[in-house]
Amino acid sequence: MPQTKSHFRTTEVGCIPCPSGKLLFVTVKSPALSSRADLSIYVPKQAEGLDHVPVIILLHGVYGSHWSWACLAKAHLSLQQMIDSGEVPPMILAMPSDGLWGDGSAYLEHSGKSFDQWIVDDVPHAVSEVTGNPLDAPHFIGGLSMGGFGAMRLGALHPQRFRGFSGHSSITHLNQMPLFVEEPLDSFNPAGLEISVLDAILTTPEMLPPFRFDCGVDDPLIEHNRALAGQLASAGIAFTYQEFPGGHEWPYWEEHVRRTFRFFGNLVI
Repeated sequence: MPQTKSHFRTTEVGCIPCPSGKLLFVTVKSPALSSRADLSIYVPKQAEGLDHVPVIILLHGVYGSHWSWACLAKAHLSLQQMIDSGEVPPMILAMPSDGLWGDGSAYLEHSGKSFDQWIVDDVPHAVSEVTGNPLDAPHFIGGLSMGGFGAMRLGALHPQRFRGFSGHSSITHLNQMPLFVEEPLDSFNPAGLEISVLDAILTTPEMLPPFRFDCGVDDPLIEHNRALAGQLASAGIAFTYQEFPGGHEWPYWEEHVRRTFRFFGNLVI
C-alpha cells in the first residue's frame, strides 16, 4: 500500500522503555512554527493493539519544555498507575513544548509563529504518526499556569478537536503573564484575540465540552481563578471549580494532575 504523506517534513523519535509502557521523545519540523519543535509521548502497555485510544495533551507553564510534566511531576507514572488500577481507561499522554519563545509563548499566535496551531493541529498529527493511533481518536487538553491558560482557551475555542479541558493554577487572562515573564505584554500582539479564558469560553458557549479547573489557596493566581469561577457562574456556564491546599508549585501539580486524568477518563468510559 502507498505510504500516507507525513504532516511534517522531518520527524525524529527516541524511546526510553518504562516498566509498563514507553516514553517517546519526538522532534518534528512544525508547519505552524516553521521550525523544529519537541514533544514527549507516553504510551502505556495497555494501549498496544487498541484502536482510537484517547489522547491527553498536557501543557507546561513558563520556563519549561516538553520534559517538564514527566520529569518534575511524574505525570506519565501517575497515569500508568491509574490505568493499572482500572481507575481510568488506557490513554496516551502527549506533552509538547510551548514553542520555546521567550519565557513562555502563552500558546497564542504572535511573532510570526502559530503557537496555538502547533498544539491544536501539529501535536495531534505527531501523536498519530508516531503511535499509529487514528487522528480522529478522542482528544483532551489540560495544563498548569500558562499551560492552564492555553488548555482552557484552546479547549473552548476548538470543541471540534477537544472533548474536554482542564486547568491547574491557571493564568486566566493574558495580562497576568507579566507576573512570570520578562517579555512585555505587547510582545504577544493581543489585539483581536480572545485574550482571556472567559472570552474564549463565551465565544461559542453552546458548543463547550465539559471542563474543570482548580487552584491552590496559597497560589498568587487564586483570586483570578475565583473571579473566573464567579463570572462563569453568572453567565450560566456549567463547570467544575475546586480549591485545595498548596501554592504555585510542582508538588501541587503532581498531586492534582490525577484529577485531570480522572475527569477525562470519566468522559470516555
